[in-house]
Amino acid sequence: MQSVTIGKNQAGQRLDKFLHKYLPFAGTGFLYKMLRKKNITLNGKKAQGSELLALNDEVQCFFSDETFAKFSGREASGQEGSGSERGTQRPRQQKASDVRLGEYAAAFKDLKGVKVLYEDEDFLFLDKPAGMLTQKAAAGDRSLNEWMIGYLLDGDPAFAQELETFRPGVCNRLDRNTSGIVLCGKSLEGLQYLGKCIKERRVRKLYRTICAGRLEEPITLEGFLEKDGAENKVRLGQALSSEDEGVPLGSASYVRTVCRPLCAASGCTLVEVELITGKSHQIRAHLASIGHPLIGDGKYGRESVNRRMREEYGLRHQLLHACQVQFPEETSGAGGRLSRRIISSPCPQAFLRLQAGLGLTAPEAARDCAPTKMR
Repeated sequence: MQSVTIGKNQAGQRLDKFLHKYLPFAGTGFLYKMLRKKNITLNGKKAQGSELLALNDEVQCFFSDETFAKFSGREASGQEGSGSERGTQRPRQQKASDVRLGEYAAAFKDLKGVKVLYEDEDFLFLDKPAGMLTQKAAAGDRSLNEWMIGYLLDGDPAFAQELETFRPGVCNRLDRNTSGIVLCGKSLEGLQYLGKCIKERRVRKLYRTICAGRLEEPITLEGFLEKDGAENKVRLGQALSSEDEGVPLGSASYVRTVCRPLCAASGCTLVEVELITGKSHQIRAHLASIGHPLIGDGKYGRESVNRRMREEYGLRHQLLHACQVQFPEETSGAGGRLSRRIISSPCPQAFLRLQAGLGLTAPEAARDCAPTKMR
């Protein structure tokens, strides 16, 4: 018999969802059969699988060691009745788990320039440098997500045991060449809170960029965005209908972007952008749609401008930086620690050098905050 006591990162989810993580090589039909036959129990009683797990609940599997090893990918203790563990701690991991842990450690060691902006028991907010993926695009990639898990393991090697049934993760994505704030959940409660805030658009997200041309007044841009997966680009339409430029009804997403010019010089404008919605390439496509593409943007930009920026400043990608996140007021739970908190990230030095070279001097009230520690 194998037993596991539910910890805070497993509580609050359905039993069947937990079992898929605890026994990842077992099929759905097998798990429900084991529940019906009471080979899997919850707090010593028959369960349906739809029950919501609570802190300190006990899930027991009446399997042989061989069966448990087959469906869990881990070796059992080999002693009947002695497998009870706290928070999904397991005896010994197999090679596949060791490979994943090695991947996290390598990402933490090899990926450079990540800054820790804020951390508590539920949240970790990071400053991603341009050129780094937020999440993997292919199996062999290393991304900020792996760096983040490697960082947590470096601080607490015992966290490896939590990874068997819980995976911390990033909650917002930035393009590879976009720098700035990435919000990560360290606990299940943290992930759920951030996901809910982002979905309900209760988090204000501000960006800095430099666009081509002179943008004179603040402007709110609206439209419907559709992604072309083959070219990894998006296109914008002003109306959502089956006749709108061939866009099928319901295939596009509503987007809204607020742009506030801070200063203009040398045929460019330093802009603060607020994302009301948050879709892939939204800022880049929206500004390009009104004739003010981001300088250096190879997908949506103006080649004559990009050529000038390459020749004069060595710029080979768009300048876009997620510089500030503002959280809503909260009175309880993990979100209470973030109530009305503002997380800021200064623009990278390469951004500031080019900004200065173009003669773009931001007003005093709009300047970035001081740098933070780097790991």
